[in-house]
Formats: sequence, structure tokens, C-alpha cells
Amino acid sequence: MDVIKLTRDLGAAIQQDARYLRFAAAREANEKDPELLDLMGQIQLLQMNYQQEASKEEPNHEAMAAFEKQFNEVYGTFMANKNMQEYEAARHDIDELMNYVMQLLGLCVNGADPVTCEPEPHDCGCDCESCHSDCHH
Repeated sequence: MDVIKLTRDLGAAIQQDARYLRFAAAREANEKDPELLDLMGQIQLLQMNYQQEASKEEPNHEAMAAFEKQFNEVYGTFMANKNMQEYEAARHDIDELMNYVMQLLGLCVNGADPVTCEPEPHDCGCDCESCHSDCHH
């Protein structure tokens, strides 16, 4: 049994899954959305300007606050874009699939029965942004 071949087969199966297809389509729509591309450029410029100001020996805190305010406004517009919202929803679904697959593999590596093992649902009650578990509780 060739584990690498089976892994490649799993990868091919994932690429046929509706969640992956939705994610790929959403990613492509983002890459072709001129508004999103423009907003991304603005975000990168604001980040660069903020970092340049912050790295000065005597940074202008008013300028930094203005950059941060502009960033928040542009980022809000960026995240409100319909294509970005679809991308985020699709990314969440594919992330859930991949987390499940990785947990299942982890159980198997630790000796669990591959046919019957089932990952425990992640419910730590945490702030998902801080632990990066992507459980969105």
C-alpha cells in the first residue's frame, strides 16, 4: 500500500468536493474583481505607510492614527464586498473539511480504528481569533 499515492488520491477527491469547488470559484472571482484588487492595493499601501511611520525615530502618532482609521474604513469596505463575503464563507467550509480530515488522520496515527474513530468536536469556549482553531464559536 503506497501512502503517498493514497494521499494524492485523497487530494484529488477533495478537489472534486462541492466545498472545494465553491472555494476555488470564490477565489477566482476575488482575483478578477477590480474593486477588491483596488481595495487590496489601498490596504497594502496603508500598511506600508503605517509601518514606515512607526519605524521612525520619532513617529507622528497623529499620522499613525489617521493611517489606522483609513485602514479600518478600507478594510470594512473590502470585507463587505459580496465576492469577499462568498470567499470567506467558502473558505470557512473548506477549512472545516480540512480540519476534520487532519483530526481523523491524527486519530489514526495515534492508533485509533480508521473505520470507527470520530474526532471530538472542538468546543473550547475560546475566542477563536486568539487560538486560531477556526471553530468560530
